[in-house]
Amino acid sequence: MGYIVFLYVVLVLFLLGVFFVVAMWRIFIRANQPGWAAIVPFYNVYVLLKVVGRPGWWLALMFVPGVITVIYIVVMIDLAKAFGKRGVFDVLLILLPFVGWPILAFGDVRYVGPMADPAFRAGAYGQPGYPQPGYPQQSGQYPPGYPQPGYQQQSGYPPQGQPQQGWPPQPGYPPQDYPPGR
Repeated sequence: MGYIVFLYVVLVLFLLGVFFVVAMWRIFIRANQPGWAAIVPFYNVYVLLKVVGRPGWWLALMFVPGVITVIYIVVMIDLAKAFGKRGVFDVLLILLPFVGWPILAFGDVRYVGPMADPAFRAGAYGQPGYPQPGYPQQSGQYPPGYPQPGYQQQSGYPPQGQPQQGWPPQPGYPPQDYPPGR
């Protein structure tokens, strides 16, 4: 009877391990890192540090007793920030990672960027929160129907005879120069 319980516990732990590897793989893919790094011991922690914006030498600090707890808490808070989550989600990742990691891996969250990296927060990689080039920025400086610079005008937009909300300018408001600079 003891062997059956032992095998059951080993099977459950193995399935949890596989589940966490799959979740880490998906998180790495969302963060534009190689997914296979999730299965390589120690390298997966290094890549996780890179995803959250912490230096790679923090991996050596994880071998210091007592410091690993502080490092774990800081990395989980930074992981939540990197995916645009804050507050209660930080506590969820720290205390219940078997709930928080699948939300990041399989939920509808988006990787924002390595928020712990001061250069990223200062905008050295572009606009903070948009590290990947090529995504249209919603700046609000162009009214609906005007293409942003570098993007083609959609055919048939705006629909003829249907003015867009706020355009043309309403009576009593000063006309604005749209798009700016023309």
